[in-house]
Amino acid sequence: MAPGSREPGVFHDVDPIRRTLLKAVGFLAPHAAFAGDAPVTEMQAPAVKPRHVLCFLGKDESLLHPPKDVVKTIEDFGFEIDRTYSQAKPDPHMPRSFSVCWDRVFPLAWTAADEQAVVNHKSVLYVLSPPMDQQKTVAYSAAALRIVEEMIEAGATAVKGESAGVAHGLERWRNLADQARKGATTGQGLAVTPALAKACRLAFAKRPLSGERYNETVGYHLVGLPEVYVARAGDGDWGTVMIMEEIANEMAERGIEATLEARKLAVSHETKYREDDFKFNPYGIVRIEA
Repeated sequence: MAPGSREPGVFHDVDPIRRTLLKAVGFLAPHAAFAGDAPVTEMQAPAVKPRHVLCFLGKDESLLHPPKDVVKTIEDFGFEIDRTYSQAKPDPHMPRSFSVCWDRVFPLAWTAADEQAVVNHKSVLYVLSPPMDQQKTVAYSAAALRIVEEMIEAGATAVKGESAGVAHGLERWRNLADQARKGATTGQGLAVTPALAKACRLAFAKRPLSGERYNETVGYHLVGLPEVYVARAGDGDWGTVMIMEEIANEMAERGIEATLEARKLAVSHETKYREDDFKFNPYGIVRIEA
């Protein structure tokens, strides 16, 4: 049976977080809204849906044959291993690619050991998510983070989220996965919450990128949000990041439309990314001019 087409009730032996995510992406029986679900208001359904592309590096060709339990996690959530571009040899472009993608916002997001692991890698594995509906992006991103964690436990030596071009060191990836687990826990039980959405956003979105007029985010579509561009004003990256985080958190908690209305902002669909680019955000861009 194809990934994602299993009958409801098959996952009786899974842990609570896994069951919550499987329900949220629709691979278990329909359910009532989880307590604390993020009120992300779905915009007009776009023709293009975002996807995760996860890049793993390993020390040998065993990376291309993950353990059965990891493969089961990948398939249970409807993800797939890309056998076309995965390879049992080093990719000479990886050191430069990771050097551009390391997250430079979080202190000590990677170490010299992480950099050396990239230089010394001997294999590359790509894992793809299914195209994601807006209301399911957080759950799928949490599933992607779980796959990352399990792949690290299975021996992956470096990890990069290709859909936004962001990389963290192994310890930071583990920390983000732990934040996601804690963020899914509420007083009413487990839920797809704004706290879970934030952990996923920190894991898979890149910011700030410097454009001609704006400091930009890329990857907010992976949690169902428009990008946030902040006009460059010479106040440094940290002030820009604070604004980006404030607006993203508010959109996740109050909903996109309510946040934009309260702040008198609008969504623009003028973008430099093509629709077939994994960085393309079908939910648009919110530009902050001051």
